[in-house]
Amino acid sequence: MAEEYVILVDGNDNPIGSEEKVKCHLPNGKLHRAFTALLFDKKGRLVLTKRAKEKMLWPEDWDGTVASHPREGETYISSAERRMPEELGVSCKMDYLMKFEYHVPYKDVGSENEICGTLIGIVDESTKFKIVEDEIDEIKWVSVNELISEIKNNPKIYCPWMLIALKFLDKSENKTFEKHKNILSLWINSELQDELQKAIRIHLADDKWRLVK
Repeated sequence: MAEEYVILVDGNDNPIGSEEKVKCHLPNGKLHRAFTALLFDKKGRLVLTKRAKEKMLWPEDWDGTVASHPREGETYISSAERRMPEELGVSCKMDYLMKFEYHVPYKDVGSENEICGTLIGIVDESTKFKIVEDEIDEIKWVSVNELISEIKNNPKIYCPWMLIALKFLDKSENKTFEKHKNILSLWINSELQDELQKAIRIHLADDKWRLVK
């Protein structure tokens, strides 16, 4: 299998080169471009996926719907729309919300150092997903209140980038926020935001993550 490369970026998300994906996720990894895609149904429930046990970083932890890396020449939107059917067996039109930078180690195994674009898509609650071996072990729907309860009980089982993406939903681009206001407003919930803040701090310090304009 050909080695996969990711896009290296500076702190303003300007491309400055490329590097093997594995090297970028070692303990001294380099800042690179990534995305996290969040799928909701019209009731506002979010699709969460449990990362496969074979994953090098955060295996068997709960993630947003799909997380991956844009390829050279792709936008955040086009990369998410490509990856969605590859990981979940569904196609969905995505919209751009915002992006953030974060730096977090994972035990002594590796690290994430990413500028992460966040996307939103809407699917029907009857959508049938497929589980791709070595990528995802489980899929579930959660409401805002269900996630609040779960994070309170066990915040360590959620991937840090997913928590940050949800924390920054109130920083979404105006056009996208207005389009999806009925759903996003549910998730800009003071109780959830407080729990997200506490959960993020379990993974990384406040100065290790920020919104990127």
